[in-house]
Amino acid sequence: MTQPDVVTELETGLIRVIAPNPSMMTYWGTNSYILGTGAERVLIDPGPMDSQHAQTIFNALPTHARISHILVTHAHKDHSAGAAQMSQTTGASVYAFGDALSGRSDVMSALAAETDIGGGEGVDLKFQPDVHLKDAQTINTPAGDITALHTPGHMGNHLCFAWNNAVFTGDLIMGWSSSLISPPDGDAAAFRESCQKLLARQDCTLFPGHGDPVESGHLRIQSLLDHRAQREAQILGALTEAPLTLSQTTRAVYGELAPFTHRAAMRNTFAHLIDLKQQSKITADPNLSETAVFHRPSTKV
Repeated sequence: MTQPDVVTELETGLIRVIAPNPSMMTYWGTNSYILGTGAERVLIDPGPMDSQHAQTIFNALPTHARISHILVTHAHKDHSAGAAQMSQTTGASVYAFGDALSGRSDVMSALAAETDIGGGEGVDLKFQPDVHLKDAQTINTPAGDITALHTPGHMGNHLCFAWNNAVFTGDLIMGWSSSLISPPDGDAAAFRESCQKLLARQDCTLFPGHGDPVESGHLRIQSLLDHRAQREAQILGALTEAPLTLSQTTRAVYGELAPFTHRAAMRNTFAHLIDLKQQSKITADPNLSETAVFHRPSTKV
């Protein structure tokens, strides 16, 4: 990958600041965005708890400009952990859908309460917004109106933010990779619904939480929906041959992977299995969990 400048003016009134947290899961690092042209600016995703990144954000502001609003797409530490300190320093309120457990579906809430479902990678359990945003709620800011769109799938409390005919998509839609969907925070059914929600909008350009802007937003969203449908078909095909465990199903779909990549692939596969179970396309024995054996009921007559 080509490492871009840490601070880039993407267009008039929009500055991207990349956090120093590159990894296999974050690409070149988390994108923080500064919106507006006046004395007061809006910050989307303050990023990880990192004093260097916070200082870079302040240095990217023009002289005498200040942050008036802090918007957080979701409560993963690489997006939200810096919010409290940024708020304390600037006096700006933190806006988000809710804490890390907010927005889960009834299915995911029940599974988390009743079974050992795993997951929890990178979740910021300390995160608490000052202002809870509702779906389709518009905030009047110095940078203009910003509309919150509740878009669970990668995480239950995930928001996208619509602004000036573009959408900041956090980790729901990225150009460089598909999203990790790790239950109970990740939800394959919710991901599909959130993608359809964005497809129904007229916005074209997407600004993701990692990687470059996506100019052809609708094409990218549709390609991710097609990718998820293909994975579902592969899982059903594998289970047609024989009952399989989660790990066996993952290998049947993805092939042999390095341990770290295999673990991430297992979480995505598990999300699909939960979704397929809810659609009554498969069964799980003895119950739905990471240790279950998954079956596809016979369709023979």
